[in-house]
Amino acid sequence: MRLPLIAPMLACPGTLPPAGQDAQWAYETKQDGQRVVVYLPGDGGLELRARSGEVITGAYPELRPLGGALGATTAVLDGEVVALDERGRGDFQRLQSRMGLAHSPALAARRAVQIPVHLVLFDVMFLRGERLLALPYARRRQLLEGLALAGAYWSTPGAIVGHGARALEATREAGLEGLVCKRLDSVYEPGVRSRFWIKIRNVRAVDVIVGGWLPGQGRLRGLPGALLVGQRAEAGRLRYVGRVGTGWSEGERAELARLLEAVKTSRCPFERDPRVAGARWVLPRLVGEVRYNTRTRSGLLRQASWLRLRPDLAPEDAAADLP
Repeated sequence: MRLPLIAPMLACPGTLPPAGQDAQWAYETKQDGQRVVVYLPGDGGLELRARSGEVITGAYPELRPLGGALGATTAVLDGEVVALDERGRGDFQRLQSRMGLAHSPALAARRAVQIPVHLVLFDVMFLRGERLLALPYARRRQLLEGLALAGAYWSTPGAIVGHGARALEATREAGLEGLVCKRLDSVYEPGVRSRFWIKIRNVRAVDVIVGGWLPGQGRLRGLPGALLVGQRAEAGRLRYVGRVGTGWSEGERAELARLLEAVKTSRCPFERDPRVAGARWVLPRLVGEVRYNTRTRSGLLRQASWLRLRPDLAPEDAAADLP
């Protein structure tokens, strides 16, 4: 059976719903991994697609047995691939060594032994030949949990209805990335960053687009000393939001140097030249995540430090939360 291609629904950054509305929301642990849509055609096959729509099935060979888990039942599921640390928490840095291997089956198989992944399932958009997009979240979750999908490399963690403040505090105590709040009556909106899904991170962090860099000095000569980053503003313009100069290991700086060299350009990509002396410009194709303390009134990030490169995000996917 030919399954419909469905883009994943996205969450908006935000805060907990008002206490008076708490019972109208479900709360799920925010996963620190790669978002995937799972296609099960009912013939034992499996296809995984990233947010971009790219087929990435080959990167995760340990997930292939999921293709037979529902027998002849057809389904399209929403989930996230994570690589767990020794405490059972998603670790994106560990996962990065597994990403980008969809066309390297031998290497993907070796990495699967070294760093196995786990697929966390949290929604169903198509089941037994029927589109479920118009059903409320609560009903879709009921149908998903009824599939009883649990295995060595995949699971369907429960969602808590109400008690949002306690759920968020529990994620903080456990050292987890955060919480996703979902309205019980929300329909599934493919490709939409919906206000009915809210993501709350336990660190103040934001996705940024790299537009330039500054050469390092001393022992960092030949490597980037700082990145100049931006976020998308109105009409897709790239607004400069500051520089990031900490958070990398030497190996990560060397990898960044290679990536920056591949996208160098002579033109400033920001809507307004930030007038940074010695800046070197790049095409705005690299997405990263940074931690920061506060923002200035003009939107600049203060005390920003690098968290990670986001090869799973295209520049247009980077969430903008400009003031």
